[in-house]
Amino acid sequence: MDSAVDAARAGDRAAFGLLWTELSPRVAGYLRSHGVADADDVTSEVFLAVFRQMGRFSGGGAAFRALVFTVAHRRQVDWHRQRTRRGPWLTLDDTGPDPTVPSAEITALALLAEERVVELLGDLTPDQRAVLALRVVADLSLEETAALLGKDLGAVKSLQHRALVRLRRKLSPQPYPRDALTRLNPRHA
Repeated sequence: MDSAVDAARAGDRAAFGLLWTELSPRVAGYLRSHGVADADDVTSEVFLAVFRQMGRFSGGGAAFRALVFTVAHRRQVDWHRQRTRRGPWLTLDDTGPDPTVPSAEITALALLAEERVVELLGDLTPDQRAVLALRVVADLSLEETAALLGKDLGAVKSLQHRALVRLRRKLSPQPYPRDALTRLNPRHA
């Protein structure tokens, strides 16, 4: 990704396309995980804003990815603010059938946003959801996530741990059977 960032900084349109292809599904997934109804449009806005900044940007692929998700995070916050001011958001699903055939990318992303995933993420606090989305969907490091959210590293680790524990309990509410613990560690007998 470093070479694509360097080429995009120099104005290479193919490099811009490569960066879009590489990161846009993750950005859209991040936005969807935060309930942004028109995630594809907001993803386009994110990349337009980032590409406008390319002349001033310095850094490699990791710094570029962090910049993209910083802009995405800010755009999703803005989207939610606008939504509260303007009232409920009406999607195409609410207005009737979509006459176009969805692309393979849209179909794959829709599978990621199934009701069960949305339900599970809905049980997390907003901070836990943000940390998981940035760590898993955006593939950011703990340090990059902490910087983007304005939290210290320990807080991000704690939020991630608590979110994963909460998800594990939701997915498997029954504790391990006693005999399974005994087989793993005879001291539990």
